[in-house]
Amino acid sequence: MLVDSHCHLNRLKFKEGETLDDVVQFARSRDIEHMLCVSVTLDEFPSMRDVVAKYDDVSVSCGVHPLDLDKPYDLALLQQLADDNGVVAIGETGLDYYYSKDTIALQQQSFRDHIEVAKELNKPLIIHTRDAREDTIAILKEQGAEQVGGVMHCFTESLEMAQAAMDLGFYISFSGIVTFKNAEELRQVAQAVPLDKILVETDSPYLAPVPYRGKPNQPGYVKEVAEYIATLKGVSYEELAAITTQNFYRLFPLAKTKG
Repeated sequence: MLVDSHCHLNRLKFKEGETLDDVVQFARSRDIEHMLCVSVTLDEFPSMRDVVAKYDDVSVSCGVHPLDLDKPYDLALLQQLADDNGVVAIGETGLDYYYSKDTIALQQQSFRDHIEVAKELNKPLIIHTRDAREDTIAILKEQGAEQVGGVMHCFTESLEMAQAAMDLGFYISFSGIVTFKNAEELRQVAQAVPLDKILVETDSPYLAPVPYRGKPNQPGYVKEVAEYIATLKGVSYEELAAITTQNFYRLFPLAKTKG
């Protein structure tokens, strides 16, 4: 069995006649036993939660993506929504200086707020980070994020940053990007990160792995990510799947109560 530790089921792009039921069933047919549907705005959260509520094998997070801060969000509302027993994690939150340098101060404040909410509720963090290595680690340390831990999702940064995150108790999650031809540095990171610190994800509908690159992604394709990393690590697919699944439930224990 395998877990897709990060997807956006409410943003999937369906083929004609296809439904979310079909996507979930396809994932199940490939032995995907659980999916974590990740929030990017508070406005979308209630409808996202409602869309996946009927699936026992889908959990949700609550948070505001660093690139979705164009509209102010209500911190009290984040606390209220995230306090729900069905919410297993806080995020995704973090810093993205690649796409948005003019909102750095706003991103940093939001990141700090999310960490404080995570600590208040004792729920792990889902971190988005791009071109903000030093500030991401610095804020995690300053705010005491090691108290709750979390995951560096869709990781594309350096081994040095991965190690700094792991030192704070964070896991490193790899997406379909690791299968891309130009991702040699990331493959070296994946080879170096210990198995007991790895998660796998799709980030669907984005970043479909080879051989689906360029097509809409979906949770069932996390199998290709896992197979690829297993080969990189020199272990069997079965071992990689078992360990990353154990890692997922260790980090997100509330996900166990739903499935």
